[in-house]
Amino acid sequence: MLNWLQSLGTNFTPYRQWTGELHNPATLKADAMAGLTVAMIAIPQSMAYAQLAGLPAHIGLYASFLPVIVAALFGSSRQLSTGPVALASLMSATAIQPYAAQGVEVMIIYSAMLALMIGVFRLSLGLLRLGVVVDFLSNPVVLGFTNGAALIIGTSQLPKLFGLDIKADQFEHYYEYLWAMLTSLGNTQQVILLMAALALTSLVMLKRYAPRLPGILLTVVLTTVLAWTFHYEERGGSVVGAIPQGLPSFSFPAVEFNFDQLSGLMASAIVIGLMGLVEAISISKAIAAQTRQPWSVNQELVGQGMANITAGLFQGYVVSGSFSRSAVNFSSGAITGLASVITGLLIAVTLLFLTDLLHHLPQATLGAVIIMAVVNLFSLKPILRAWRVERHDGIAAIITFVATLLFAPHLEVGILTGIFLSLGLFLYRTMRPNFVELARDQADGILRDAELHKLPTSETVAIYGFDGDLYFANAGYLEGKLLNSIARKPALKVVILDLEGVGQIDASGESMLEKLVDGLQANGVEMYIARSKAQVYNAFERSGLVQHIGTQHFFKERKDALQYAKQVFADAVDIAPLQLPALNRAGGIDG
Repeated sequence: MLNWLQSLGTNFTPYRQWTGELHNPATLKADAMAGLTVAMIAIPQSMAYAQLAGLPAHIGLYASFLPVIVAALFGSSRQLSTGPVALASLMSATAIQPYAAQGVEVMIIYSAMLALMIGVFRLSLGLLRLGVVVDFLSNPVVLGFTNGAALIIGTSQLPKLFGLDIKADQFEHYYEYLWAMLTSLGNTQQVILLMAALALTSLVMLKRYAPRLPGILLTVVLTTVLAWTFHYEERGGSVVGAIPQGLPSFSFPAVEFNFDQLSGLMASAIVIGLMGLVEAISISKAIAAQTRQPWSVNQELVGQGMANITAGLFQGYVVSGSFSRSAVNFSSGAITGLASVITGLLIAVTLLFLTDLLHHLPQATLGAVIIMAVVNLFSLKPILRAWRVERHDGIAAIITFVATLLFAPHLEVGILTGIFLSLGLFLYRTMRPNFVELARDQADGILRDAELHKLPTSETVAIYGFDGDLYFANAGYLEGKLLNSIARKPALKVVILDLEGVGQIDASGESMLEKLVDGLQANGVEMYIARSKAQVYNAFERSGLVQHIGTQHFFKERKDALQYAKQVFADAVDIAPLQLPALNRAGGIDG
């Protein structure tokens, strides 16, 4: 109990590991510059992502203030930049879409409630040290979902670029939205399209020719000044408009208790909570590998959980670790979590004193910012690579991609389809592990797959190899393969089962082996087990299998089992095709 309490105290004081470094002026300077650089990107991005989530732009600024600071104080990575991100924003929009008809204020409340749920979920995983659950999201599934979501996010911003009065959440299916948008292109507003083209061109050119400059901030400043100078709003252009001045206040998201609605929201919280962690943990690992600073997945869960709880209690919405802003934070020289604290404080300064400057920010610019942010999310090369490595992984990625698009805006269906398919394909592969009969290759003396290498085998002694854990799903498979192979050798006297490839065994696998040994002995065939790992042999001892069939049936090496068989059966068995070749006088192996 005392150890648990000490561990709990450590979970809530990780910042003590880096606060001592702040006495160094060089560290303070580096963190200050990194915090300023990230803030210049976070301000327009957070406003754009809030609108992607179906919320007013200022909610994104709220989510970029206190949650960013809290994540830096309670998280494990010193350079991870937390805040609104594209994928979580889109999934949040999907989760609160059923409340859209009740007005923006209701959507804000439910978005905060969703963030609170996600925070509690992540915090619980961290405190219970269950970070391993993130591994259930296999890389192919994440690839398929991310590519599908990137397409949805990008196309959802096209109406802002063309000045169309169409929103993706107005349609039940994604393809209906695409068709409605295509048929409405004739209503494009030229002034908005021109501003969008300018914003996209500026973002692309600055990223390509001046990557060190804050391209997003410069584009925002340029288009905002132009919109104000040439009366863009009066000419029909859409702008952000008035942003409330001041910091967010503490407010518990009071929602009407409806079990059906809240259970649906809770399911979305789990899916979003896991998906957001993939991005946060991936970038944290990558940075930790370069900085060689200590990092913990469970501590990161605590930090991300606390950040979302803070977002839910201070009028924000779901936040997560941002890959792009974290990369900027790291490349800008951030050394400690102070950089993110400074970012959050600069967002607070913006909310207090600079909101009037954002009034004329064109919506087309925010749409362009989002499109540029998700361009890097869409890539088919990793899916093709997964296909080449393992066909099943490629299938999982493709089906997840298609399901994400097909079931949009219900994105949780796409990711859950991928998870269950990935687990199902994994189970299928482990149900049919590699099973081969082995024979000695006289060229080099190595036991190889007899069928593959067309090697001669013995009719009286057979060695079989099995690669994979032996458990309930494949115990019957191994039994069937063994019996069928034995049936083709009527003169067989000895079966040697090589279990080096078996890392774990369960009760079903152990029971099958016991029945198999008894059945073979009843028919005059002895079965020996060779090269079993310590944990597998210990399981056999605990179950009583070792005592049942005798310790003389277990061998450390296959050659030992062969020699024992020769001693017991003498000339009744032929082990020549399985023996090591004799050494010649020069020390080589006779071929």
